[in-house]
Amino acid sequence: MKNATTLIYDGSFNGFLTAIYVAFEEKLNLADIQKNSQGQNGLFSETETIFTHVEKAKRVWNGIRNKSYNAISNVYFAFLSETEGIEYMLYTYIKKLMAQKEKQVDFSDDTVLYIAQLARKVGREKHRMEAFVRFQLTKDNIYFANIEPDFDVLPLISKHFRNRYADQQWLIYDVKRRYGIYYDGEGVEIVSLNLEEIHYNRICKSKVFTEGEHDYQGLWNNYFKSTHIKSRINRKLHTQHIPKRYWKYLSEKKEAV
Repeated sequence: MKNATTLIYDGSFNGFLTAIYVAFEEKLNLADIQKNSQGQNGLFSETETIFTHVEKAKRVWNGIRNKSYNAISNVYFAFLSETEGIEYMLYTYIKKLMAQKEKQVDFSDDTVLYIAQLARKVGREKHRMEAFVRFQLTKDNIYFANIEPDFDVLPLISKHFRNRYADQQWLIYDVKRRYGIYYDGEGVEIVSLNLEEIHYNRICKSKVFTEGEHDYQGLWNNYFKSTHIKSRINRKLHTQHIPKRYWKYLSEKKEAV
């Protein structure tokens, strides 16, 4: 019996797919797949560092897609969940998918069902972020927004905002993961930032944003308050649709934060 092997990859999705390719190609007795930033566990397994290879990643991507178009979405969304141990769970999921003859996903399998449920959670967070992003105009003429999602959904919302705000420069920054996506009017790129001050929607003014932006935010906040009918407020339903963890980044919630 082969010794168990733990594959170490760079943390990217292409790196993960490359690790899957190596695991199948070399018929490894796989112990785990871990990011290189993780403490490498496994006293009884050897480690092998995997270097991202785009062509190998594409072969795995196409292989999964040929088996099931829904499965490729599930794999990508579940990967972005950042759930502990998700790499090995996805390896098991892909292994079972490739082994079956039909092109239907077997939801009676616990692993398959778990990955599908996890992907749906990430999908819901994606839609929330598309609805809850609030841009503010900076003095550099860039529309800036903070988000703090439960999952790493920035790669999933890029297309939505590129299409919706194609005539503006904008930057959406993930506070939790300390990186953002920046649109310069032509394309979107990933940027790494280490902001000393997190610019959420406070009542006090920030020097980063234009005076006109502060005035606009005040008008929007007043409009939001004036349209509320206190006798019809359903706070439970309201927080169900707009969870409190998002409030500090919503301009209409300044006084509630």
